[in-house]
Amino acid sequence: MNEEKDMADARVILAGYRASIDNIDAALIHMLAERFRCTKAVGVLKAEHGLPPADPSREQQQIARLRQLAKDANLDPDFAEKFLNFVVREVIRHHEQIAASNGVTKTG
Repeated sequence: MNEEKDMADARVILAGYRASIDNIDAALIHMLAERFRCTKAVGVLKAEHGLPPADPSREQQQIARLRQLAKDANLDPDFAEKFLNFVVREVIRHHEQIAASNGVTKTG
């Protein structure tokens, strides 16, 4: 009987954690969508002014900044850097597509 109650209590706690995780996942998706909305505008601006899709200096600054934020938040900085690199690669790909549709060739 006690074991059944413990198991039922564990399921309730698990459901609460899972609900929080689902909410966080939804927030992440919405935040990524907003980030890409902004980076699309950056890509258009860069293409209109002939600026290169990639900005290695900015990327390095962002990596350093996010690594520090990760450390401060007790998150593995290597994971944070990998995540940022993944996002940045996708942003650059979008910027290259925007530039190509505006007749700009890859320059960085």
